[in-house]
Amino acid sequence: MADFSQDTAVTGEAGRYRATLSPEWEVWGPLGGYVAALALRAMGAESPLRRPASFSCLFLSVAHFGSVELEVTTLRQGKRARALQVQITQQGSSILSAHGWTIAEGSQGFEHNDAKMPSVPKPEELRSFKDLSETYDAWYPVWRAIDGRPAVWRDEPGPPVWHTWMRLCATPNLDDPFLEAARTLMWMDLMMWNAATPPHQPWPVTHLAPNLDLAVLFHSAAPTEEWLLCDSHAPLAKDGLVGCNGRVWTRSGHLLASGTSHLFCRPNPQYAEELRLRREREGSAAPRTQPAFQRKASDDLVRRDAV
Repeated sequence: MADFSQDTAVTGEAGRYRATLSPEWEVWGPLGGYVAALALRAMGAESPLRRPASFSCLFLSVAHFGSVELEVTTLRQGKRARALQVQITQQGSSILSAHGWTIAEGSQGFEHNDAKMPSVPKPEELRSFKDLSETYDAWYPVWRAIDGRPAVWRDEPGPPVWHTWMRLCATPNLDDPFLEAARTLMWMDLMMWNAATPPHQPWPVTHLAPNLDLAVLFHSAAPTEEWLLCDSHAPLAKDGLVGCNGRVWTRSGHLLASGTSHLFCRPNPQYAEELRLRREREGSAAPRTQPAFQRKASDDLVRRDAV
């Protein structure tokens, strides 16, 4: 079974680190949020300040499963805040470029809370994807490492939102604040595509849309929480770009993180074949094709023509 703590671990010191990308986190290659999680953990390994405050990255190319190198540079150093940069490379190719701030624990200042969580059922009141989909076994390997319970399950057009409770199938000890924030970071990456697709159902979709970037603000931590609510919205898709925003909540309505991402559309090279298969299945009253993010489809396009 996938081990998020072990699979995002970095080794090294003094700005030079290594990690190994595990195939347990496969979608169109390694899940982007999983790769970003390694960069965040490298920041945590380098910084003596133990609270992650923000993280932003550019996804430069699709990595392969195996060893990667991480170079961490301190851009600004203070007693209460530190800015860092991370470059992930693999065999000389740039995979991801990230920046972030870490701050001292126990910092004080303004306090207010006007964050309001969407009104959705609790996870124990909902069915999981693996119970809802009769083709779940064909979903990408990452869906053996994670579990989701959607507030709405549909195969018809709907608003561009995604409200789903997510958890790691094997939840590690999250006392390390950078490991805990890495889990939140991964959910933030995963939710954006899922908010972009509901208006374009039923499947298949005419385009795929990898993330160009991801920016996250970490507001607080919840290391003992197993289920976290992914709350994402893609309000506008135009001219090949899809703008997305998202938030991560605890079951008690506490806001953990908020962020944004831009998706870049690419034609789905398997669209005609997937449409044919869907029509065949509809004719035999079989379940409809599942989303391309979840199924093993269109890998060649994303790997060959990665942004």
